[in-house]
Amino acid sequence: MAGQKTDARDLYLGQRMAEERKRSNLTQRKVAQSFGMSAAQLQKYEKGINRISAVHLEILSRMTGVPLSEFFKEIPHLDDVPDRGFADADQQPLSSDEPWTGLAAVVVKHVSDNFDEASRRDLTRMIDALSHQLNR
Repeated sequence: MAGQKTDARDLYLGQRMAEERKRSNLTQRKVAQSFGMSAAQLQKYEKGINRISAVHLEILSRMTGVPLSEFFKEIPHLDDVPDRGFADADQQPLSSDEPWTGLAAVVVKHVSDNFDEASRRDLTRMIDALSHQLNR
């Protein structure tokens, strides 16, 4: 990671790494050996002097049993990207008196909009065969 300036995120990650390493009763030497580096280099990561690679953080995650996402829970944001990122908004849950009715309406609309007549007939025959098998 040569040449990259460290910032508050590196300091935060380093502190979290040290916390979880200590909580797991792991020495800097043991973790550094797993990373293939010196304990002095690991100490630079833990102090936020150097930026840790995703690969090394993943190894520490496995060593401590702490999910990778836990290391980022309260990391400082230095950009204007929202926490959700650019993901789609949550979908509304399917609700109806009869739960399958809403799903059926969605499937019918999709099939009507995207399938030709022959494909719709094939789908209908498949659904009939499925219904027959389930109602034996």
